[in-house]
Amino acid sequence: MARLTHFDAEGRVHMVDVSEKPSTARLAVAEGWVKMAPETLDLAREGRAEKGDVLGVARLAGIMGAKQTSVLIPLCHPLPVTKVALELAPDPALPGIHITATVKTTGQTGVEMEALTAVSTAALTVYDMLKAAEKGMEIGGIRLTLKEGGKSGRYEAGQ
Repeated sequence: MARLTHFDAEGRVHMVDVSEKPSTARLAVAEGWVKMAPETLDLAREGRAEKGDVLGVARLAGIMGAKQTSVLIPLCHPLPVTKVALELAPDPALPGIHITATVKTTGQTGVEMEALTAVSTAALTVYDMLKAAEKGMEIGGIRLTLKEGGKSGRYEAGQ
């Protein structure tokens, strides 16, 4: 099992020192979903939600969430994020909204947490925007699907 880097030799929590690591191109992709009743999905798809454009607001929230990751997650480094893109795709088969976030940077540490935070923030925003119509929505499936760059190289879920 790999050594957990957020603990020092004495087992105390610390922020990892990345100062000696070279800057490299980094990419992370994460996904998740919000399940809901077909009628609630129709509200979002058709722009009829009381609070407005569910998908547009959730996309913006995901971008903002990625940029605030180091404020929200105690041991994350603040990073110069160079790209955050969110795709929110209505999926009648779920039924619900599938969320994918792609985050890029050039730096000394990866952007996995930024991608996961983007998906989480977008999903919570979808819930917030639609909760008047349905309180029983379910958020799930949040996971890293792709990571590139750095010492550990490429990771792809299911590979």
